[in-house]
Order: sequence, then C-alpha cells, then structure tokens
Amino acid sequence: MPDVGDVTAGRNVTTPPWFYRDDFESSLLSFEKLDRASPDLWPERLPGVSEFAASCKNPINNSPPKWMAELESEDIEMLKELGSLTTANLMEKVKGLQNLAYQLGLEESREMTRGKFLNILERPKK
Repeated sequence: MPDVGDVTAGRNVTTPPWFYRDDFESSLLSFEKLDRASPDLWPERLPGVSEFAASCKNPINNSPPKWMAELESEDIEMLKELGSLTTANLMEKVKGLQNLAYQLGLEESREMTRGKFLNILERPKK
C-alpha cells in the first residue's frame, strides 16, 4: 500500500483522479429541467409566500401593503423609531418590554389573588 506522502507523476496517490480534471466543476452541473408549476410536486410550504414574492416583483406599486393600511400615524412613527435603533439599543428596548411584561404579570397575579379573597370571582349559583 502506498504511503500517504507518495507522489506519482506530480499527483498524490491518495487523491482521487477526478480531482485533477480541468472540467471538475462542469462535471457537477445538472441540466435537468424541473417543472415547478405542478402543485402536486412542489406544494407551497409556507402559505402566502407566493403572493409575497409576486408583490415584490412589482416595486412600482404605489399603494401601501395590506398590513400597513391599518396602522395609525403613531404606529408608523414607532416603527420608524425602532428601525433607527442600533442593535444594542434595540436589545435594551426588548429587555425593557420583557421586564414590563413580567411586572404586569405579577400585578395581575396579586389582583387575581385579591379578587379570590374578596369572593368577587366566585361563580353565581344556579
């Protein structure tokens, strides 16, 4: 068995012969044509992706997207503000929102316990 370091005609013995072909990359190409129009062969994996892709092909569309039509001016300003934040500032904002959600959960828990002790949450008897 040849040693890994043996070289024959400028080639390493352990290297496969196809590696030295000049057309190695072209031998990897496939010219097979796939018909992607068939919904049976290529079902849409994520609903709505085809519609989104179609909307991106026509960038001259002047009407705002459906999701943006329902936004108020305050919402748009908030989106612009969040979009202008750096990654660190955005992470800080997210942490603040997580802390606020936690505090609201604690407050809700206290109020539910209070309501239970005051019997205001008891079901009416039939």
